[in-house]
Amino acid sequence: MATHPHAWAAIAIALALALAAVLWRQARPAPPGGEVRLSRMGETAVIQPVHPPARAPRMQATPVSDPLLAPGLRHTLEMLLLEAGEAGDPPQLKQRIAALVGAHFPAGLTARALALAERYVDYRVALGQLNAPQDPDDPQALRHALRARDATRLRYFDIAEYDALFAREDETERHALARMEAALASGLDPEQRRLALQAADALLPTQKRAEYSAITEHLAAAEQTAAFDARNADPAIRHAVRSARWGEAAAQALAALDREEQHWQQRLAQYSQALAQPGRDGAALQLRQQLFSAQEQPRIDAALALRLMAAEAATE
Repeated sequence: MATHPHAWAAIAIALALALAAVLWRQARPAPPGGEVRLSRMGETAVIQPVHPPARAPRMQATPVSDPLLAPGLRHTLEMLLLEAGEAGDPPQLKQRIAALVGAHFPAGLTARALALAERYVDYRVALGQLNAPQDPDDPQALRHALRARDATRLRYFDIAEYDALFAREDETERHALARMEAALASGLDPEQRRLALQAADALLPTQKRAEYSAITEHLAAAEQTAAFDARNADPAIRHAVRSARWGEAAAQALAALDREEQHWQQRLAQYSQALAQPGRDGAALQLRQQLFSAQEQPRIDAALALRLMAAEAATE
């Protein structure tokens, strides 16, 4: 079964969720979905670029001698594809790219950049022909699929190009898979599992290790807060548990977030009640302006929808 390129982003999500910490950006250096999607409509391949990240990640810690392979290269290619728009087939997309490449690369690099961009399109198409792992929760199946994907990349890019485009991602993937394997390995006692996870973390550079640790701490705090909320824990209990784990300053900061969230939910409830009153649309709109700041306004409707879904789930 061939896999559309954007399906690799779903595999990345499965891996990240299994680790509950690492966001593996496989399809592009941004939230999943950035690969050109290749679908079949009759006999026509429709290539649709999806929005790239708002900013490019720093892909290499040290300067590169080749100006084409500078940090942000992959992001620039994604922007080029986005600007080219939808195309009926790869050749048509390449024609559009040829007319746009000069706006994304300096004059002295346009010929090489165009050749690279054309191979990037071909790589995207080839990526869509690969088979997805049958079980995205199986580390070995994921490792096998990644090997096939990496081999495909090496068909279209030399080592220097590969490093510029994918090296940062590869570090995260190796770490994610190692942690996944350690977490799921059978026959390990708690100490052996701790050492295996520690060895997996050692695969990351020091700076990334610190970033990963911060991510996991944030996730742990969020999970703990959700558990507190589920059992309606009082502020004293929350403070005692949090300060014991993260320290007094963090406990106070989390308590402030609790108060902000409680205030937000109270305002949502008040506004929701006003909306439920028939014939008072004008009053509800006025209340909305009074209760919520301009920054909060875009969040209101989605928050009300979530409240409704939670209420319906609670009654089932």
